[in-house]
Amino acid sequence: MKSSVSRFINKIIVFKRVFFFIIIAVLFNGCLSGAQKSKKDSSISKKPNVIFIYADDLGRGLLSVEGQEIIKTPNIDKLAHEGMRFENAYGSMFCAPARASLISGYHDAHKGKWKITAAGTYKRILTGEFTLEEIEQKLEEQRGPVPEDEVFLAEVMKSAGYVTGEVGKLEWGFSATDKEMKRHGWDYYYGYLDHGRCHGFYPPFLFENGEMVTVEGNTRNDCGKTIEKETEKAYAERWNMEGKKTYSQNLFLEKILGFIRENKDKPFFLYHPTQLPHGPVSIPEVHSDFVNDERLTQIEKEYASMVKMLDDHVGIIMQELKDLGIDDNTMVVFGGDNGHEIYYTKEGRILKPVRNMQTGEFFDDINTKYYSDLGGDIFDGNDGMAGVKRTNWEGGVRVPLILRWPGKIKQGVTSEALVANYDFMATMADLVGYDLPKTKDGKSYLPELLGEKTKGHNYVVYSSFMGPSIVANDGWKLRYFAPKDIFQLYYLPDDYQERNNIIASHPEKVEELKVALIEACDGDIDNGWFVMRTSALRPIK
Repeated sequence: MKSSVSRFINKIIVFKRVFFFIIIAVLFNGCLSGAQKSKKDSSISKKPNVIFIYADDLGRGLLSVEGQEIIKTPNIDKLAHEGMRFENAYGSMFCAPARASLISGYHDAHKGKWKITAAGTYKRILTGEFTLEEIEQKLEEQRGPVPEDEVFLAEVMKSAGYVTGEVGKLEWGFSATDKEMKRHGWDYYYGYLDHGRCHGFYPPFLFENGEMVTVEGNTRNDCGKTIEKETEKAYAERWNMEGKKTYSQNLFLEKILGFIRENKDKPFFLYHPTQLPHGPVSIPEVHSDFVNDERLTQIEKEYASMVKMLDDHVGIIMQELKDLGIDDNTMVVFGGDNGHEIYYTKEGRILKPVRNMQTGEFFDDINTKYYSDLGGDIFDGNDGMAGVKRTNWEGGVRVPLILRWPGKIKQGVTSEALVANYDFMATMADLVGYDLPKTKDGKSYLPELLGEKTKGHNYVVYSSFMGPSIVANDGWKLRYFAPKDIFQLYYLPDDYQERNNIIASHPEKVEELKVALIEACDGDIDNGWFVMRTSALRPIK
């Protein structure tokens, strides 16, 4: 009996000891977890400024960090060397849906997520057809009310105490209004409200916080837009400087530096959707790097100078951050809206629409497709990929994406994570602790920036003038060519140039991706077939 009691007492003692060690372990792990969380929180406890420079039609092959040999881009390259470069970043196939995706956090293959207005609207002020108030009223009537529960990029940042500013090619276009800018959350904005006017670089007026601001010496209502194809007439037109005194990108740089200086003591979010290097080609002077470059035609020298100016301005902005002592607490993002476009055509050299310069034949985009060597692009702006802007080939949608944040993002890192332009809102929401609506398509890549290896999305989708495509994070891509109701399958890790359609040998993979693509297109794959007559609102009357 005594032995039984002793055994019972011993069991109780053992149980107490085990329970004690369990409690200690739980408390220790909790403290460790808390310490880890505290460490992560402390790393971003001081709100970092964020500057997003959004290049226009900049194929990633135009950057020397991506292998460009003719145009040197040391300042953008430095961002990559001091930060993180994404290998698998996707935009949209042209500017309006790309910008809408960025600002709204939705991919562009949905039905009815946004309405795209017609371009050229604000040109009608100087012709006397409409007043500014009448144009804004008509645009607002066309677009209709924005749902009260909808959330936009600048609103996310503003909710966390950031001062928000946008300078350049404003909003998703093609025509925006002051009411829209304010609804999207911008405290300050300066630039174009009409993407049609952005095709010239010498605007007679721009907009600043709802006010129309005259640009002295710029008198042309077409903003100095010129002919794209190089001829003697086109050359003469480009360099006829009558009514073209001030280049828009120089105005933007002044406003960017002013915004940074004014808000250096506050957390700020600055979004700069530049016009560069969107055409038609226009530049105040040819950069010294190209003046005597015999490899280039005159118009190619001018185009290269546009890319060079963009890089120079990135350098000026970075120097300003250093001079103000806020460089270490500023995240700088450099990205692009869509793939490469050709603006430097010349007979016998390269032509637009793109075609095979060896045979003169157009590409059918099923069995034949654009490559730089076939099309005659000396710059190889799409980095060897198939296709250009507006297409659903990789060259139309894969874009540069580089982020630098001293002390937070490791230097010289290349990420393989699958990301898209509609992820930026989710990333910023994660950064500032904002809970986005579950309806958003974006996924935060902040963990990737802070050193946690991720795969990003399971897949990304995007629309095009040819139809939608889906790319999975294991490298499989299903492409739909809507005009002929044709699917094609590619495995990008082994086929960067999309030369081998292997749809016949992988029926299960085709079905898997087809189901996911149709679901992403809200049940109708044609929602990813961007057709201007149905996707853009009519010109105002």
